[in-house]
Amino acid sequence: MTDSPTATRIAVRDDHNCFGCGSDNPWGLHLTFFAEPDGSVYSHWTPQPNHQGYDGMVHGGIISTVFDEVMAWAVTNAGIWAVTGRLSTTYRKPVEIGVPTIARAELSAVTGRAAEVSASVRRESDGLLLAEATALFIRVSKKQADAWQAKYTRTGD
Repeated sequence: MTDSPTATRIAVRDDHNCFGCGSDNPWGLHLTFFAEPDGSVYSHWTPQPNHQGYDGMVHGGIISTVFDEVMAWAVTNAGIWAVTGRLSTTYRKPVEIGVPTIARAELSAVTGRAAEVSASVRRESDGLLLAEATALFIRVSKKQADAWQAKYTRTGD
């Protein structure tokens, strides 16, 4: 699966230690994110041997981490800085080591401080649904949002 011609790369700084998107974390996922005009966010991810649970399969906690990350950037892409309040993951098929996937998230609703998000992980080659998730994110204070925006996003991109 190729990148969408309408998507733009989200200006996430990678010079930090975040397990999901930071390049300074040698054990991290090193994810990059792309935003579609409809507000959805996606990331390509090819699981590595260090992501393994059962033989040849990705550990479920790593899959949930991928969801948490792509969902957080979908919320942030909508202009909301928030933390995860609840995350529910449903595993449909094994996510295999070395098989390219795409994780996609979209904001479902925003009510007050709460943002509801849904996401999926699909095999890139044929779009097979491997896992899906829903989450509730809670908006942080403006002071915290401003600090995180300065630390985790690039300006001028």
